[in-house]
Amino acid sequence: MSDIPRNAVTRAAKLAALPMGIAGRAAWGLGKRVGGKPAEIVAAEMQARTAEQLFSVLGQLKGGAMKFGQAMSIFESAFPEELAAPYRSVLTKLQDSAPPLPAATVHSVLAAELGPRWRRGFAEFDDTPVAAASIGQVHRGVWRDGRDVAVKIQYPGAGPALLSDIAQISRVARMATMWVPGIEIKPILDELRSRMAEELDYNLEAKSQEKFAKGFDDDPHFAIPHVIKFSEHVIVSEWLDGTPLSRVIADGTPEERDAAAGRYMEFLLVGPGRVGLLHADPHPGNFRMLQDGRLGVIDFGAVNRLPKGLPPEMGQFLTVAIRGDAEGTLAGLRETGFVRPGMDVDAERLLEYLEPFIDPLRTDTFRFSRPWLRDVFAHINDPRRPNYTVGMRLNLPPEYLLIHRVWLGGIGVLCQINGEVRGREIVAAHMPGAVLPPLADPVS
Repeated sequence: MSDIPRNAVTRAAKLAALPMGIAGRAAWGLGKRVGGKPAEIVAAEMQARTAEQLFSVLGQLKGGAMKFGQAMSIFESAFPEELAAPYRSVLTKLQDSAPPLPAATVHSVLAAELGPRWRRGFAEFDDTPVAAASIGQVHRGVWRDGRDVAVKIQYPGAGPALLSDIAQISRVARMATMWVPGIEIKPILDELRSRMAEELDYNLEAKSQEKFAKGFDDDPHFAIPHVIKFSEHVIVSEWLDGTPLSRVIADGTPEERDAAAGRYMEFLLVGPGRVGLLHADPHPGNFRMLQDGRLGVIDFGAVNRLPKGLPPEMGQFLTVAIRGDAEGTLAGLRETGFVRPGMDVDAERLLEYLEPFIDPLRTDTFRFSRPWLRDVFAHINDPRRPNYTVGMRLNLPPEYLLIHRVWLGGIGVLCQINGEVRGREIVAAHMPGAVLPPLADPVS
């Protein structure tokens, strides 16, 4: 494969193979059942085969298909366990891997972007990529001044592929809702579509990365690599060693999980106030733990520009909610547009609906876990509960859309890490407007 398949018909056919493949496996499973194989074993085999096809199709297409797969993979923590197992290892592969481009294509891109004598900039360049993801892959090299560098190269044809994929994926979004119960796919697709132009322009990404790097220079908790050279489709930046967060998720010790979860949660909050940008691609492939305990952060193609930091209203109505003030919580959500004018919402039911999201801040430490997240989704999606209709009455203001997606995705990653964090302390220190009551205070 020389680059991303650009033909819309070809890509559409591959994406269409996903639902058709499920139908085919259902027929295959029925045949196995008729042949006497136990239903449980047949179901497990079907789920495993579906997972393998999912990774194969999305990974080969890269582009928007791969980006969508990455966006969905961070939500696997919400799967019921009996469904999550066969998908987990396959979906999480989408977080930091994809089939690579051949060396000849890589050289062509570098020559077009950095000039025909591009090799003069490098003392060494490894043709084998160390990472490959949705719209680009990364090679390791040594810059002419001796610094180890990461060279990020955009796949040829990435732009047309992204536009084609999102259009096609929208048509099969109903199938995706089966992968992640309780997650609305349409807003994710809409938001991905709106940010395509920025993610395809490595000039913008390089400037965002350098802003982060300067803002976090010499920070004791975080490491951001500086950019050395960039063009529209290539970024050369400092190399960042470390243990990928995906590996911590797979086999980290309890101590490693706790350290990674704490740093990860802190970064999501501290970035906007420090540099006026929110890192908006929270999947684990973009984070790694360094030997000195810092969290390394890469890939700044998706950012939310927040020149004044996170909105202080977020911390303010969180403070009101954790104090148990139902009327104050409703008033705050009305003021910020989360409840539309004239919408009838019962304040007590609203607070009950929000309670699972507040619960992690009611103790000094909290362990985010897959079972906890499944309970949260059960709480908000159970039609037998009196507060079930509350969610349907809430609105998501446009200015909060990306913040909401990042935090929802971030919570999913925290649950994958399964680490215990001092979340209350982190929120109190870094969320504007948050004034959390002492734990000893009675909840009114």
